[in-house]
Amino acid sequence: LQKVSSPVAPVHVVNEESADKTNLGFIHAFVAAISVIIVSELGDKTFFIAAIMAMRYNRLTVLAGAMLALGLMTCLSVLFGYATTVIPRVYTYYVSTALFAIFGIRMLREGLKMSPDEGQEELEEVQAEIKKKDEELQRTKLLNGPGDVESGPGTTIPQKKWLHFISPIFVQAFTLTFLAEWGDRSQLTTIVLAAREDPYGVAVGGTVGHCLCTGLAVIGGRMIAQKISVRTVTIIGGIVFLAFAFSALFISPDSGF
Repeated sequence: LQKVSSPVAPVHVVNEESADKTNLGFIHAFVAAISVIIVSELGDKTFFIAAIMAMRYNRLTVLAGAMLALGLMTCLSVLFGYATTVIPRVYTYYVSTALFAIFGIRMLREGLKMSPDEGQEELEEVQAEIKKKDEELQRTKLLNGPGDVESGPGTTIPQKKWLHFISPIFVQAFTLTFLAEWGDRSQLTTIVLAAREDPYGVAVGGTVGHCLCTGLAVIGGRMIAQKISVRTVTIIGGIVFLAFAFSALFISPDSGF
């Protein structure tokens, strides 16, 4: 009996170890993603877009449009990063480490050169962009009109049904956020993280990080946007990125996370 039961025990131990390793990898990726997203997005263009639009329109509509754009962008970024896993992990691990070091040094340099009221310029730029979109929306409404006689009654009914389900404000929040996020530091960071960490942990952590930042912008609005020191957040962000780069000196690429 002892001879038969002895081989079973090591298999059970291996399964437990692999499960613990997977859980640890997910947690590590989640914490890494949520921390870098927060330091990248606070005071960023997408943060100001959500804050300003929430002051002028329905908050839930703005939040829904912005979060759909950010969630879609996070999933796309994770897919891009995960696609690089066909390359041996040793290469992607150290390339991503080098990118984190570059991002960190660059953020520190930007933060140290910034003036204390640096965020106001970004705020004014976003305000001008949203004002321009509002004017385009008003022109579209005037051109279509409530009762477009020339187009006939058959075309106005589907248009009203379409606008009933998808608000122009929702589309505007989605479009502005998606375009502002494309090629942004947080998108590149998500791609780099997904190449070296657990992709599910990065996806969940990145989405939660975006939810926190965007929710804060929508609830607080201009007050938070004006009080956030972009300079301080950028410097902290640089330190966080450098910390992830230095962690490569102590963590092996084959350690599982």
